[in-house]
Amino acid sequence: MKLIWMSDLHFEAEGLVQGHDPRLRLQAAVGYIAEHHADAAACLITGDLVETGSERNYKRLREALSGLPMPVLPLAGNHDDRRVLRDVLLLPDSAMPGFVQYRADFEDLSVLCLDTLIPGQAAGNLCQERMGWLAAELAALEGRPAIVAMHHPPVKLGLPMLDADNLQNGNELLDLLAGFPNVLHLLAGHVHRPCSGTARGIPFATAKSVLYQAPPPQPEWDWSSFRPAAEAPALTVLERTKTGLTLQQCQFCDCTLGAAGAG
Repeated sequence: MKLIWMSDLHFEAEGLVQGHDPRLRLQAAVGYIAEHHADAAACLITGDLVETGSERNYKRLREALSGLPMPVLPLAGNHDDRRVLRDVLLLPDSAMPGFVQYRADFEDLSVLCLDTLIPGQAAGNLCQERMGWLAAELAALEGRPAIVAMHHPPVKLGLPMLDADNLQNGNELLDLLAGFPNVLHLLAGHVHRPCSGTARGIPFATAKSVLYQAPPPQPEWDWSSFRPAAEAPALTVLERTKTGLTLQQCQFCDCTLGAAGAG
């Protein structure tokens, strides 16, 4: 069973975002997926679907994603508008009322999609209502293998300018997940860099952005000197087999596509 994982599209109906064309980048990603991974069961997108949460942007994004030959599992990031996202993009009927939080089942694997958005803030949080939902869903799985996906990472990643805006109650989440050995992996977006490791024994990974990448922590930088790194975007292919779960990062275009001044 195969899933596609994209993150941080920062889609806009027109113009550039941080010197990059989000429409060209997403078009390249969709084309790559359609050509090479049309057999995937779904495409998971871990938040920051749009740069600004207007209805127009979400409707244009919906059109751009229509080229995918599989259903989309959208999550909310700090750039998203929860209400508009829910109005425009399709969520499972079982989604929590008022949130972009739901469970999707594929063969012997469940994907638990979490809503970590705090409206108007860069950092994320899981309120007690959302944490309670997660605990109930994990218990209901009765040992069925699961992946947990979210926008904000629950652990520090050694990224000084980004770690401050991760999940505020990450320790609480990890305490909960540590009690469920059927959680195979935790997936997060937000940081625009590929990081991986374990936390409380749980493997985790963060993703490259489909649009632009944050610089590595060295040489040091701050938001006044921020410039996207000259690194190609990527998406991730997840495959669940009898022996476990594999994550393969796939570059779908070079770093010059849609970049201002490139060529």
